[in-house]
Amino acid sequence: FAARQIINVMNIGFDAKRAFHNTTGLGHYSRTLIASLAKFYPQHQYFLFNPKPSGLISFKEENTREILPEGFFNNLFSSAWRSRNVTKDLEKLKINIYHGLSQEIPFGINATKIKTVVTIHDLIHERYPHQFNPVDVKIYTKKYRHACTHAQAIIAISNQTKKDLIDFYKVPEEKITVCYQSCNPVFSHTLPEEAIQRVKIKYGLPEKFLLSVGSIIERKNLMNVCKALLLLRNECPLPLVIIGEGNCYKQKVEKFITENKLESRIIFLSQRVAAQSKDFKSSQDFPAIYQAATAMVYASYFEGFGIPVLEALWSRLPVITSNTSSMPEAGGDGAFLIDPAKPQEIAEAILKIYSNPNFAESMKTKGWLYAQRFTVQNSAASVMDVYTQL
Repeated sequence: FAARQIINVMNIGFDAKRAFHNTTGLGHYSRTLIASLAKFYPQHQYFLFNPKPSGLISFKEENTREILPEGFFNNLFSSAWRSRNVTKDLEKLKINIYHGLSQEIPFGINATKIKTVVTIHDLIHERYPHQFNPVDVKIYTKKYRHACTHAQAIIAISNQTKKDLIDFYKVPEEKITVCYQSCNPVFSHTLPEEAIQRVKIKYGLPEKFLLSVGSIIERKNLMNVCKALLLLRNECPLPLVIIGEGNCYKQKVEKFITENKLESRIIFLSQRVAAQSKDFKSSQDFPAIYQAATAMVYASYFEGFGIPVLEALWSRLPVITSNTSSMPEAGGDGAFLIDPAKPQEIAEAILKIYSNPNFAESMKTKGWLYAQRFTVQNSAASVMDVYTQL
C-alpha cells in the first residue's frame, strides 16, 4: 500500500495565466479548480506556470507553487515561454501531467514524456466568427485544434461543448470527458445583513435591483434585457445593475438606453469609481452583490457553461436564463428558462419573480438544490479521475 501511495503522488502542472490575471469566467474556473484539487488531493504537488507576476491574485495552499519564467529572453518574451519554451521547465521540475486550463497546450510538449490534458470551454469563435477579429479566429482555431490533436485527454465543461468538439473538429467522442465546473465556495455562504448593507453603501446600490454579470458583447444579449425593462417601465420599478465591460456593442446598448430614457434604470457598475477597488477587481465583493439582488438575468445566446448562473444558484438568487446551448445544463429546473431572442419572455419572467414572492422563494430553494451537483468536491473528483486514467 505504501509503495502504491508513493507511485500515485504526482507533480501536476497548470497553464496558470488565466488563474493569475483573468477576473472573468476562465480565471474563476482556473482558480476554483486549482484550489479544490489542492484541498481534496493534498498528496500531490501543483505547479502554477505564470508568464508574469500578478499583484492581484495569489494562492495560499501549501502544495501549490507559482513558477515564473527565468532568464532575460523568457521574461522579455513571456508569451513565447508560455506557448513553447515552458516545456523545458516542465521537464526540469519532473511534471507528470500538464493541464492546459484554457483551451491550449504548449507546442512541442508532445515530444516529451509529460502527459497532457486540455480543458475546452467553448467553440464560440467557430459558431460566431463575425463577432471576433478574423485574425483572432485563425489563432484560436490553430491553438484549439493543436490542443485537441496532441492532448491525451480533453475535458469539456458541458455536453454542449463536447457536442461542438465532435461537430466542428471531429474529435473522437471517447477522448472527451465532460467535467462540470463549480464556482468559488464563498457564493454558498449566506452573509449577515450588515455585510450586505456595507457593500450596497460602498457601491451605491439601489435597495432592490436585478443583476446582470458578463462581458457586454453581442452574444451576451444585454440589448434584449434592456428592451425587456422598457416593456416593464410601468409595471416593475427594479433597476438593472450590470457587472461587465464592453466596447462597440456596449455603445449600441447605451444609445438605446438614452433614446428610451432608461438612464435611471440601468447602472453600469464596472465603470463607477467605487468599482475600481481591489475588492471589486478580485470579485471579493461579488457574493454580497449577488445576495443583495432580487434576481439574476443572464439571457446570453450561447455559452460554454455560464458560470454566473451557478454563482447565482449558490447565492440563493432566482435566475432567469436562456433555453439555449449549455444554460439548461447550468440552471436546470432551478432556473426560469426563456427564449433570449424574445424580450417579452424576459419581461414576463422578471415580472413574475418581482410580483410573486412565493414563486421567488421556491426558485431560491430549487436553485440551491440543483446547485448541489456542482460542488467543488465533485468538480475536483471528476478532473482527478481524468488524470488517474492517463
